[in-house]
Amino acid sequence: METTDDDARAVAAGGASRSIRVLNDAFRQTLVGGRSVITAGVAALGTETCGLLLDKVRRYSAFTPDSDPYAEHDFGAFDHGGTRFFWKIDYFDRSLTVGSEDPADPDRTTRVLTLMKAEEY
Repeated sequence: METTDDDARAVAAGGASRSIRVLNDAFRQTLVGGRSVITAGVAALGTETCGLLLDKVRRYSAFTPDSDPYAEHDFGAFDHGGTRFFWKIDYFDRSLTVGSEDPADPDRTTRVLTLMKAEEY
């Protein structure tokens, strides 16, 4: 298997980063295996625009060392229609009560992807 810049950053950040990245990419690209949330500002844009924005999240690949220092693919930013949007993935325990003790373990973690306008961050 070829080593990528993401892999090199993941090794530097600690061994779990690669596993977390794989899980985050799978969730983000399918929106299966966790929860997805949109903020009120995004919802107000209407169903069609929300669908377009979620499609941009699924296809997002502009990860850089500045925006993704741990190579976990847990945050992204993009522009649409003159508005800046952020998405992020947070890790909770299975009950969604507290943060996950081990985001690399899908049996102990529920991923929550939030899509928001940058101004709502």
